Formats: sequence, structure tokens, C-alpha cells
Amino acid sequence: MSKRKVAIIGSGNIGTDLMIKILRNAQHLEMAVMVGIDPASDGLARASRMGVATTHEGVEGLSRLPIFHEIDFVFDATSAGAHVKNDAFLRGHKPNLRLIDLTPAAIGPYCVPVVNLEQHLQALNVNMVTCGGQATIPMVAAVARVAKVHYAEIIASIASKSAGPGTRANIDEFTETTSKAIEVIGGAAKGKAIIIMNPAEPPLIMRDTVYVLSESVDKARVEASVEEMAAAVQAYVPGYRLKQKVQFDDVTDLNIPGHGKFSGLKTSVFLEVEGAAHYLPAYAGNLDIMTSAALATAERMAQAMGASA
Repeated sequence: MSKRKVAIIGSGNIGTDLMIKILRNAQHLEMAVMVGIDPASDGLARASRMGVATTHEGVEGLSRLPIFHEIDFVFDATSAGAHVKNDAFLRGHKPNLRLIDLTPAAIGPYCVPVVNLEQHLQALNVNMVTCGGQATIPMVAAVARVAKVHYAEIIASIASKSAGPGTRANIDEFTETTSKAIEVIGGAAKGKAIIIMNPAEPPLIMRDTVYVLSESVDKARVEASVEEMAAAVQAYVPGYRLKQKVQFDDVTDLNIPGHGKFSGLKTSVFLEVEGAAHYLPAYAGNLDIMTSAALATAERMAQAMGASA
């Protein structure tokens, strides 16, 4: 089966790491174009050295390249506001283009590969939620498949050095998008997301804490579901792991703001995400999980396109 050509918009850390992953590991995708707006960016220079076509004129420049008509997938690693404009522009030139959105713009359906990718294989725009969402929503979903989840709260702690301009510009979108995705994909009746940028030196690896309040259920079933889901995520994010055993507490009349009193089972999951260090430092697991999830999503879509061709 011939590979599907792809372009990446955004020549920063995330876009460059994704490019290297595609060049090294992709089975169904071919890296074709790196798109940026800064002609002096390291990402564009690196792409050029690796034999990848480049443009520093944004999506307008991409549309003028002869290879544009061969592109099947575009990954957008810019910002939420930029993605809205990029999507509109590209749709006007190539309506059936598949866009993989690594920003919190959420034009298309949320996608966490291990939870709901199979439902969206035909979607023209899928949203990869956020780094915190990719790390934690599988754990919420793992509980939700064995018990009704009333509330889920996630705390994503990342190294300050791994948060670039795009991440910092999208903090509000991060919390809003992740909170909503916890409900839409994770299956929680109510979701809440918190992000912490830790300035510690040396930089600390990404850590995530997940608190889930559910109806009372056999704890062994919950633990088995969480461990199974962690292994599924690890298949495409090797540095993803449970930091310790799943913790349980039986709670009575716990007050949940906006929800009222709750009695049932509290499940606490503690995660660590280490990056593959393809381009970014190993501590930047928050960026690595986004590029890994985006690659896994496009690979599966391309595979499905080939099967239906």
C-alpha cells in the first residue's frame, strides 16, 4: 500500500518532534512538507536538512507548492486561534483534506486513540484534546467502563521549560477543552482539569494525577481495567506508566462543588509520562504524548483509507 503524504503546520517543538517521529516510525505516512512562518526557525532548517520540502509562508505557501494536491493529511501544531483560520483556508482549497489538530481548538470531534479513535476514522478534522487529556482521559474511561463515573478531576504537572509559547497562549483553552473531553470521551458526568507548570531545576518529568468518583464497584475490576488501559496507551507512548498502584477510598457524603453530596468509590491514579527524546528532552512527556497520539491517529486513519480504497 502506498503511503499517504502529510504536511505539518508549525515548525516549533511539537511540529519538529512529530516530523522526526513520522520519518523514523511511520508505516502508512510519508513526510512531505514542513510549514512555518519564521524562515529562521530550527524546525524548518532541520526539515530541509532531512530532505523535507519547506515553506515559511504558512498555509498560503503550502497551497502554492506543487506537491499540495498530493497531501492527504495535515497536522496542525500551531495554536487554537491559528487552527481555526488554517482549517477554513485549507477547506477552501481542498475540502476532503484530513486535519489532525494538536491545538485545543476542537473544531472536530475529540480523539484519544485508545478510547474512541475507531468511531472517527472518517472524520475530516479530529482534535487531539491536550497533553493532559491524552494522558488522563484513558484512566477516566477505564473506570467508566466498569462503573458509573459521577466526577473526575485531573491535575497535569509539566516542566515549565516544556511549555512553549503555544502552550502558554492556550492555558484557558487547555482547561476548558480537557474538562469537556473528560466528560465527552472519559464518560464522567462532570470533569475538571488543572495544569501546573513547574519551574523546578533540573526540569521534572510530566506527572498526572487522576481522581475519579464513581458508584461503588469491585475494586479489583477497576484496577484491572486501569492497568489494561495503561498498557494500551503504552503501545504508542512507551514512556507512559503508572507511577504506583491504583489507590481506593470508600467515601461518604463528600461535597462536590456544583454536584452536591457524593457517596461511593474514590479511585486515585498516579501517572508519569517520559518522552522518547526524539527531538525534545525526555522530561517533556507532555509534548511527546501529543505527537505520539497524533501519529497513532493518522496512521490508523491512513490504514483504514487504504483498506477501503
